[in-house]
Amino acid sequence: MKGRPTIHQDNELIQKAQAVFWEKGYSATSLTDLSTATGAGAGSLYNTFKGGKKELFKAALQQRREDFNTFRRKLEGAEQPLELIKEFFRSIANEDKHAHQRGCIVASTVVEMSFVDVELKEEAVKILKETEQMYTHFIEAEQKKGKLKTKLPAAVLGKYLITCWCGINTLRRMYPGKKVLAEQIELHLQLIN
Repeated sequence: MKGRPTIHQDNELIQKAQAVFWEKGYSATSLTDLSTATGAGAGSLYNTFKGGKKELFKAALQQRREDFNTFRRKLEGAEQPLELIKEFFRSIANEDKHAHQRGCIVASTVVEMSFVDVELKEEAVKILKETEQMYTHFIEAEQKKGKLKTKLPAAVLGKYLITCWCGINTLRRMYPGKKVLAEQIELHLQLIN
């Protein structure tokens, strides 16, 4: 019997479950997949996550939100936050083929859950909108300092970066090679100057 994970193991369990959800999506991930990946029995998963698979998936999405919040704190401490944002996008091209095929769990959730589970879709939309607001905030701050040539409104550019993010996460599945991705990312980033 595998038993219930302890509290300090819950984060590790979420990370392992997230990896499965990220690759297979919510609908295609079975309880057996989650049990195998996490090492926790079905009973243990349901004892830890009373809402079952859906609650575990929400926890996986929350982990992505926390990763974005970590990035936000990094931007807040940066002298040139827009350069960090650009570097974040540029780094996508350097990821391995497996990462390219996974894409973005949050953006994929919006697509997968649109007609399946409104609550999960809205949770993913909320994360993307929070990220958009983060981009908008830093773009606006840099515009006020006169560090951007573009006169496009910060809110438009914030949405633009989310559009780029979602598009790149589809494109990287089509063209996982560094050259194509790097070219497309640079093309997109030209507006943020």
